[in-house]
Parts: sequence; structure tokens; C-alpha cells
Amino acid sequence: MPRRLYGATPTRLNTWLDCPRRYRFTYLDRPPPPKGPPWAHNTLGAVVHNALAGWWRLPRPARTPERAGSLVDEYWLSEGFRDADQAALWRQRAREMVVGYVAGLDPDDEPRGVERTVGLIHGGTSLTGRIDRVDQRGDDLVIVDYKTGRHVLTTDDARSSLALAVYAAAAARTLRTPCRRVELHHLPSGTVIAWEHDERTLRRHLDRADGIAAECARADAAFKAGQAGDDLFPPRPSSLCGWCDFVQHCPEGRAAVPARASWAGLESA
Repeated sequence: MPRRLYGATPTRLNTWLDCPRRYRFTYLDRPPPPKGPPWAHNTLGAVVHNALAGWWRLPRPARTPERAGSLVDEYWLSEGFRDADQAALWRQRAREMVVGYVAGLDPDDEPRGVERTVGLIHGGTSLTGRIDRVDQRGDDLVIVDYKTGRHVLTTDDARSSLALAVYAAAAARTLRTPCRRVELHHLPSGTVIAWEHDERTLRRHLDRADGIAAECARADAAFKAGQAGDDLFPPRPSSLCGWCDFVQHCPEGRAAVPARASWAGLESA
């Protein structure tokens, strides 16, 4: 029998690859187990993304670096930081990152999409995702993904990213314009890491996504049938356990890495 169409995002698929137990906690258990405290680095990333999206939505005359800095203040949250002093320090750093990045943009170069949802069907999977920014450069589209983490990225990060490849293929399908180039814009270092896909590499990523989605579909069906044990949803202990929202519910995860403070993902404490 043909496989029933399965809807998924790259995040869902990558969660399954990282750890089937975390996948079950995140997508299947209802209600899900309580999460741990919010992470400061996630707060920082959300604020920066919101400020940049908000900047592009402003009327053209208002798109100035100074206004970008004020948007950081408007969107700012203090969740996950050690204390008010640390939050204030990172609020200023976020302003500097955003203002410096926006100063290098052309406010007249209107993107094709900001926080744009795109999708396509490949094999038995309906893939969807939301892209930080889609640029029109010449006759082609370019995927732009903002990054605020402390680690400087490499070409391999752009080349191997399942999410970026899905975004490129889905943007091309949704917007009916060729899209092969993907870019990671690392705001802390001011670097842009790019990769140019071709039809072969995009198809390879889409085939991989379809294969992972088939595994997820089988696991979802088994869970609905009452199978929720470690044989289907085993823990996969690794260094990622230290950043898992559900590590408090996972003995294997707690044993894999020391406990981390909610602000440990920042460049400095």
C-alpha cells in the first residue's frame, strides 16, 4: 500500500535523529513532560531574529541601524540569564550585533520573504519550514539563516544542513523561482558561510528527509498503538544532552554530561 503522506519540519526530523526519546517527549507525549528552565542563548537568538524580522517590516524610511537597535530593546526578554547584570550585558551585545549587521544591509533591497513559510511534497513526505529571510539575487533566490551562537561556522555547516537544503527546495517550489544558494549569517563574527547546491545535492537531502520521515511515521503509529518503550524510543546520550529541555526526565542524559546552568550557552558567563 502507498505510504500515507506524512507532514514534518526539518526540526522534527533532526530531533528524531538526535534522540528518539526526546522526540517522544517533544512530539508524542501529551501532556509533554515539564521542561527545564529557559536557556539564555535561546532568548538571545529569539530577540535577534525578531528584531531583524521587524526591521524589514518597517517602512523604508525607518530602516536605519538606530531603529534596529531600538527593536532589540522592544523585543528584549531576560529569561534564562543568571541575573539582571548579565541580562543587561547581553542586551547591549545583542544591540551591537544587530546594529552592526544592519549597517551592512541595503534597506532598499527588499527580500522576497521574511519569516516566510514554504513547503513541498517529496516522496511520501510533506515538508514545511519557516525561513529567516529569502533574498532575490538576479534570477535566483538565496536562503539566509541568522545564527547567534558562540561557535564560528564552517562551509560544512551550510553544505550538510538538512534544514537549509529543504528550505531551498521548498522556496523554489513555493515561489516558483530557482533557489540553490544557502547562507548562514553569523552575527557575532560578522561572517557569511555559503554553499551552492545543485539538483543532485538537493535531491540527496530531500531523499534523506523522506527516509527519516518514514521512520518517524512508523514510530508515531507504534506510539498511538500503545508502544512507548525504549525499544522504539531509546535515549541517545551525547554532548547534546546538556542542552536538552527534558534532561531532568532522562537518567541516561543526566549521566552523559554534567548539569549546565541556563546561561552556559553564552560566550561568557
